[in-house]
Amino acid sequence: MKVSSVLEKNVITLHENTTYEEAAKILHNSEISGAPVLDKENKLVGILSEKDLLKVLFPYYASFSTNPESYLDFEERENKIKEVRDKPISNFMAKNVISVDPETPIIKAAGTMLARGFHRLPVVENGKLIGIVSRENIYRAILRNHLGF
Repeated sequence: MKVSSVLEKNVITLHENTTYEEAAKILHNSEISGAPVLDKENKLVGILSEKDLLKVLFPYYASFSTNPESYLDFEERENKIKEVRDKPISNFMAKNVISVDPETPIIKAAGTMLARGFHRLPVVENGKLIGIVSRENIYRAILRNHLGF
């Protein structure tokens, strides 16, 4: 089986200039945990997940090591969202995107997701995003085709 047989074509995407607040609203309202990020030419330039948005609220190691006391104020950590709400997601997204093409075997895509800890992979053809494949899509296809579910 190939990725083309299980990919989702109706993909919610984000633009690299979308703000933290806008992206958080889109993910929340769409009830998804992440989305591909496109540039002005609609080329895939990143992935943004809830994990990326949450990590922004925590200190980087260098910052923490020079001023650890300020990071023990957990209310202040929560308020960090006020500082980043208008920043573009290009500052926070994962930029080293691993994608697959529609002809990739689903078991290879699944192995990549498991090895990397990903829940989804963008599907790209001729440089353009054409869909997304999730672990759930693959798992259900395997159950349906091999166990008759």
